[in-house]
Amino acid sequence: MYEHEHHSHDHSAGAALSTAVWITLAFAAVEAVTGWWAGSLALIGDAGHMVTDSGSLLMAWVAARLARRPADHNHTWGHGRAEVVAALLSALTMLLIVGSIVYHAIERLREPVAVQGIAVIGVATIGLLVNLVVLRTLSHSHQNLNTRGAVLHVMGDLFGSIAAVAAGMVIWLTGWTPIDPILSLLICVLIVFASIGLLRDALHVVMEGVPRHLDIAAIGKAMAETPGVMGVHDLHVWQVNSDRIALSAHVVLRDLRKWPPILEALRVCLDEGFGVEHVTLQPEPVEEVALPTPRAVGRERVSR
Repeated sequence: MYEHEHHSHDHSAGAALSTAVWITLAFAAVEAVTGWWAGSLALIGDAGHMVTDSGSLLMAWVAARLARRPADHNHTWGHGRAEVVAALLSALTMLLIVGSIVYHAIERLREPVAVQGIAVIGVATIGLLVNLVVLRTLSHSHQNLNTRGAVLHVMGDLFGSIAAVAAGMVIWLTGWTPIDPILSLLICVLIVFASIGLLRDALHVVMEGVPRHLDIAAIGKAMAETPGVMGVHDLHVWQVNSDRIALSAHVVLRDLRKWPPILEALRVCLDEGFGVEHVTLQPEPVEEVALPTPRAVGRERVSR
């Protein structure tokens, strides 16, 4: 049942990403041409976002399809981490885009150029609506690190469109052209913070860190308090991908003959209490294990 639900999630994410790719790519061409004609850095930067984002969305779509492939001899966990890799690359790509926009914004501040305010307002407004449609499409799909990376790129486009509209209005009303690169720089700051957050989360999964919403000490304590369990040690919790959590541990028992019902109780505890479905537990007789003091709960060893 778990596999079936996981695959249906991948299908919904893949369909949303495919739609987002074509919408984004089509409008990027319109925005790039208009930005070049109007002389707007905010509009050109937004078009650059959309072109690059089309590639990132395409990469996310490919990753979503790869994640649906079953496990094989070389990838016994399946291919779910393709989505994590895609999220990692999306975050790095956004940081590169920000660097490029910052460079060109500084150039425009030093040497201002004429900007066609009305044209910028018109095209950027359409771009804003397009980005809202794409964002809505992605928000209705299954959320994981991969779709978060895609949403990050679309949010960058959305903010870029807002900046272009605002810059166009200011230039149209006052003729003050520095507003164009200034707003671009402000948007870059927002994108950097979002990109770093996604990069941190993706790296956390790659490094097999404990999921941020889980407390390993609480997990160890709950396991150790299960009737029949004398203690727990070598407890490890990590994410296989953004949707799947795995756990392994050694469970110390007073009576190995009671292991089957204890195992079932532990599975229920971990599933219902912490959302951990993939569990590998090894029973050990208490005579063979030197249990530490109760204060060791949540560390290398856990005892009652």
